[in-house]
Amino acid sequence: MRLRVARHTTSLERMIGFYQDVLGFRQLGAFQDHQQYNGVFLGVPGENWHLEFTVSPEPPQHTPDEDDLLVLYPENKEVFAKMLNKARKAGVPEVKAKNPYWNEHGITLVDPDGFRVVLVMVM
Repeated sequence: MRLRVARHTTSLERMIGFYQDVLGFRQLGAFQDHQQYNGVFLGVPGENWHLEFTVSPEPPQHTPDEDDLLVLYPENKEVFAKMLNKARKAGVPEVKAKNPYWNEHGITLVDPDGFRVVLVMVM
């Protein structure tokens, strides 16, 4: 099974900047003007999942909730530290998670659309 998580956004550039430049995902593909949609696929080469972000003339109508989380498990402590350092240098907001479990086991960041991304500390 493969997994794609798709989300509409107002700015592909900001999402690429966050997920690729800060978190280290790679651009796996993109498309232009597909029935008025432009999009990008971001993920890790060779894995069976990726994120898709799209833009169109119609803006998104979603409101992030404190418990809407994308949870990432970096492969080791060095990768975790690298991701967190890049996020802090880029001025990515860090917030306290609503669920105390994530505060004990990770750091919660906020992506450019206001959705939360948890980086779980590797033991």
